[in-house]
Amino acid sequence: MGVGRFVYTPILPLMQTQAGLTAAAGAHVATANYVGYLVGALAGIGLPRLLRSSAVLRGCLTVLVVSLALMPVTHATGVWLVLRLVAGVASALVFVIAVNSLHGHLREHPAHLSGWAFGGVGAGIALSGLLVVALRGVGDLGDWRAAWWVSAALAAALSVPAWAMRPEPVPGPPSGSASGAAASADAPGARRRPTGVRGHRWFAALFVSYTLEGVGYIIAGTFLVAAVDQGSPGRLGSGAWVLVGLAAVPSSAFWAGLGRRWSRPGLLPAALVVQAVGIALPALVGGVAAVLVSAVLFGATFLGVSSLALATGTHLRFPRAVALLTAGYSVGQILGPLAAAPLLHHGYHRALVLAALVVLAAAAAALVLRIGFPHDAYPDGADSADGARGRRQAGVTG
Repeated sequence: MGVGRFVYTPILPLMQTQAGLTAAAGAHVATANYVGYLVGALAGIGLPRLLRSSAVLRGCLTVLVVSLALMPVTHATGVWLVLRLVAGVASALVFVIAVNSLHGHLREHPAHLSGWAFGGVGAGIALSGLLVVALRGVGDLGDWRAAWWVSAALAAALSVPAWAMRPEPVPGPPSGSASGAAASADAPGARRRPTGVRGHRWFAALFVSYTLEGVGYIIAGTFLVAAVDQGSPGRLGSGAWVLVGLAAVPSSAFWAGLGRRWSRPGLLPAALVVQAVGIALPALVGGVAAVLVSAVLFGATFLGVSSLALATGTHLRFPRAVALLTAGYSVGQILGPLAAAPLLHHGYHRALVLAALVVLAAAAAALVLRIGFPHDAYPDGADSADGARGRRQAGVTG
């Protein structure tokens, strides 16, 4: 899924220079993928039977590989739009099935273990960057067509071990998020707390923050490589994308570990500020060092932010919290490239500055969560500082 969904980012500069794809058209093709991802996530929520079927999983893996292989057979932007839309639907369903399978099999295990599993998304990002770097150094093979075909072969190879994955139904709505730690808020027997006016306020702040994160993160996730290539032609952009993926591999486990010592509502705005700094660096500071630091900061936070946000939403016990947050995040991903498109006529740096400002706005919204947040209402057994604090206040020993 990491390859199928994110390989477009390092291939985009090649398509612009070799296939005649304009910046605006590139944004529209990216948006088509995000629309497909929203459709796939909503299909999983509305038709939970899809998530319990091995046939659906295998069908989506096949569709994802085929959609990658068909990208280089045409120069028609309309066809590219359709193929990336289909890839978005397939990747969303694969991801949600994987989430449910992890929740089912690792329910009694520490949250960081699921976090490491979701590092597979980061590994896919790193591999997609590596293949473009490698192809650029092999003469005639370094064109955009070869990049898509090799990515399809890579996705097919990764589908072989994934083929045997057994979907596992989980009570309540599927998450479809980048967090292996967030369990369903509607699970039977789960301890509930009255939402009330304050509960609605906390959830509204979280919803706004997470939706804004979807807008800001996806602008950087789509145009980071192109922005770097614009200022430093060569392999630096693809190399930066490799670093993003490598930093993302341990990120969910890392933030889950921090959640044992510090409050998640406190960690969320901190992670968002770090991400905003990482996004802005290539636009505001020149040089290779700025690019490399940017890649590490961005990669180390975008999956972690999802983990923290989804776990916080689950904590609040707001009805269908995970589903609503996922929908808002997906809508944000659709709006991001569209909002950045008017700025692309002047290059990609302004788009990155916009993305950083939006993520800072997400951090400001997340700060509202810290005001009177109900730490003592954390679900029993939660592996976090919030949960430990709640157990101490309730006189429960762990």
